[in-house]
Amino acid sequence: MIFDTHTHYDDEAFEEDRDALISSLSAKNVGLVVNIGASLSSCRETLRMAEKYPFVYGAIGVHPSETAELNEDNFSQLSEMVKHEKCVAVGEIGLDYYWPEPDRETQKLWFKRQLGLARELNLPVVIHSRDAANDTITIMKDMHAEEIGGVIHCFSYTRETAEIFLKMGFYIGIGGVVTFKNARKIKEAVEEIPLERIVLETDCPYLAPVPFRGKRNSSLNIPYVIEEIARIKQVSPNEIEEITWENAHRLYRI
Repeated sequence: MIFDTHTHYDDEAFEEDRDALISSLSAKNVGLVVNIGASLSSCRETLRMAEKYPFVYGAIGVHPSETAELNEDNFSQLSEMVKHEKCVAVGEIGLDYYWPEPDRETQKLWFKRQLGLARELNLPVVIHSRDAANDTITIMKDMHAEEIGGVIHCFSYTRETAEIFLKMGFYIGIGGVVTFKNARKIKEAVEEIPLERIVLETDCPYLAPVPFRGKRNSSLNIPYVIEEIARIKQVSPNEIEEITWENAHRLYRI
């Protein structure tokens, strides 16, 4: 069975067929899904979906690009949502320097606060890091993230950076980008990352694998990711599927 560790089925891209698509997943060999919060409103939708579908769990957190919406009052609301019985992680949280807003200090503040929340509630974290490797690593070390655990979502750095995260005990999320022809850096990282530390993800509706690049992504496309990882690792697709299924259970403590 396939475990999609990172989805955004609350996204408006799924407005027309969300229920039909999610309901079809188990028949297509997708056994478990974790929907990931990115804003306060998406966190609420994530919990609604987790309550509706037995095989859907949720991660609750505010994406770095949405951290300008946070203040003490709604952070308290977030802290309560994280206590939901089907919330398995705090995320996605982290740093994104690709865009100039929100400012970096705002992102850093709420990254630290959400790491602290995960520690307080003994939950793993889902970390988003884009064009911000050094600051991400510095904050993770300062906050002793190795004691919290979690996954580096949509990994996009070098094999050397992957090694730093691995030494902190983190899993590495690999999705559709690994199938792109120009994704040499990620393919090289996958060569080096132990299979026992890889989890599968879509980040749907984004980052669809080849041959669907540029189209709406869903968990149904994960077999293309599995095939590419299997090619790189020189093992069978079944082995990738089985090992990542177990890895994801350990990651999310399900």
